[in-house]
Amino acid sequence: MNPVSRLFSEGFRIFFLVAALYGVFTGLVWCLFLAGIGNMPAHSVAPTYWHAHEMIFGYAIAAIGGFFLTAVPNWTNTPGARQGFIATAAGLWLAGRFVVWYAGLLPAGIVAVVDLAFIPILAAKILTQLLKRPKPQNMMFLAFLVLLWSANLAVHLEWMGLTSGTEGIGLRAGLIILCSLISVLGGRVTPAFTRNAMKRAGVPEARWPKSAKNLERAAVVLALGMPVLVLAHAGNRLTGSAAILLGAVQILRLLRWGGLWCLTQPILIALHLGLAMLGVGMIAWGLAGFGLGDEIAALHLLGIGAVGGMTIAVMSRAVLGHSGRPLVAPLPVAAGYGLIALAAVLRWSGAGMADLYLPVMLSTGALWIAAFALFILGLWPAITGPRVGQG
Repeated sequence: MNPVSRLFSEGFRIFFLVAALYGVFTGLVWCLFLAGIGNMPAHSVAPTYWHAHEMIFGYAIAAIGGFFLTAVPNWTNTPGARQGFIATAAGLWLAGRFVVWYAGLLPAGIVAVVDLAFIPILAAKILTQLLKRPKPQNMMFLAFLVLLWSANLAVHLEWMGLTSGTEGIGLRAGLIILCSLISVLGGRVTPAFTRNAMKRAGVPEARWPKSAKNLERAAVVLALGMPVLVLAHAGNRLTGSAAILLGAVQILRLLRWGGLWCLTQPILIALHLGLAMLGVGMIAWGLAGFGLGDEIAALHLLGIGAVGGMTIAVMSRAVLGHSGRPLVAPLPVAAGYGLIALAAVLRWSGAGMADLYLPVMLSTGALWIAAFALFILGLWPAITGPRVGQG
């Protein structure tokens, strides 16, 4: 199999690669714009909103697509998507990025139709697989995809001039939906992966991660309810209260999962760190709803630390595992984990540094770019090369 065909042979290969490449691209464009060096050509969308939209509905959606196209066949014991579907889906995702970039030259309706096309195609594909073994805990991920599509629709409705005020709602909802999805998925894989590693290391069972049914149920209910509150514009205090509660529940769950044991294993501690950012970020965002703290800083803690941190952690583990390589993060990738966390903390703390706003923003962007560049460098052979043991 030639390298190009191999890229489209499995969902994780092309989608995780384009997610990382797009992470570098969007970070670079944003830094150049902030520095006054570059701008987005022929663009009718405010640069700030382009930046937010493309991080949520560009970068993160690519990462999600790769994850579901890889994980769902394993959950259902069904064949993975064929090359033709993967190539078509990747083309739709890329077309969405193109039309949003050139929104100033294209009819807003065309931009919306093209950009909104990817999620329904992805959802339809994984639905056909999930129906082979329809379990509620897996079927609910379709609800998250519907919510994500609805959030993006809210953005496009304002871009088309059909609504007022839905752009901001859609962008916030998109980020919170991603965080809710991470809470559910992270709550499933993080303790499981940690438990498996402890087993292999001979750690006594008493120290393995433990789950409390009440906490797990509360996390799922809050994760499903939070996006609805944001999309419904339920009010700062109600939404903020729910966010604080979800953050607290997430931290309580995490404390039971043996994170300290993972400190010497970057590929595991990255998962714990991403979920810790989710918990702290949710609390910070919830408090901002009561006028305590900076909302934009809290949203960046969620976007960079939780979404960025968890996606890079999950993508790297999936690439290694599904390419037949040991589950040990290459040194560049392990460094990338740390850079993402540092970027999140720097951007959050930078809210109180008005005199240093530009240096903090540029430094945050540089850390983000470096993290994904290191991801590509460290995992290029695994993404583009054959599975270990195969020609």
